[in-house]
Amino acid sequence: MTYNISSSEIEKFNDFATDWWDKNGRMKSLHDINPLRLEYIMQQTDLKGKRVLDVGCGGGILTERIARQAAETIGIDASSHMTAIARTHAKQSNMDIRYIDTDIEHITRFTKTGFDVILCMELLEHVPNYESVIGACKKALNPEGIVIFATINRNLMSFFLAVVCAEYVLRLLPKGTHDWASLIKPSELNRACSKAGLKQVDITGFSYNPITRNYYLCKNPMVNYLTSFTAV
Repeated sequence: MTYNISSSEIEKFNDFATDWWDKNGRMKSLHDINPLRLEYIMQQTDLKGKRVLDVGCGGGILTERIARQAAETIGIDASSHMTAIARTHAKQSNMDIRYIDTDIEHITRFTKTGFDVILCMELLEHVPNYESVIGACKKALNPEGIVIFATINRNLMSFFLAVVCAEYVLRLLPKGTHDWASLIKPSELNRACSKAGLKQVDITGFSYNPITRNYYLCKNPMVNYLTSFTAV
């Protein structure tokens, strides 16, 4: 059985697992952008009563926020270290969330029912074949459902801001978090989604103000962006 995962990426994020829920630790930026991600998701769809899948859920930072809004939430991750962290924190928070050690391509081994909302946040740039992830998301999506991706554009500006500044100058992220060559242009993502049978509904950028130290949604997707799709 073939899995669309990179062992080096898994090892990298396993190393982050120990302080995943430390709001002032190495994952601080993930905690900081979490309200922004939730805001965008809730702009795109009503989560109440929906069946939601969080693909590449990590330690469950976003998954728990989604579970407070949705009827049923499942988080999946290829790293068993991550899902263990997520399960432990969910138990401590008295939350009923199912976490599965798998990738999206093999989700049907664990559930035959489709999803109303599929979230794939900051994952596409960390897998060997992002088109495979997109295709699997489409297959797992209910007919009236929505898929939301968050990733990083690939251009000189993103190299400077998302890699050099974020990882080496401002140290918002651990060094080596992103490989610039693996970043994805919106046109490439849109083309892959169209090929899979998905049509774009929205694309929104989000940025960081180093003076106020705040993240915010914006119209410009030149660096980080979130984008939503529905079935054609």
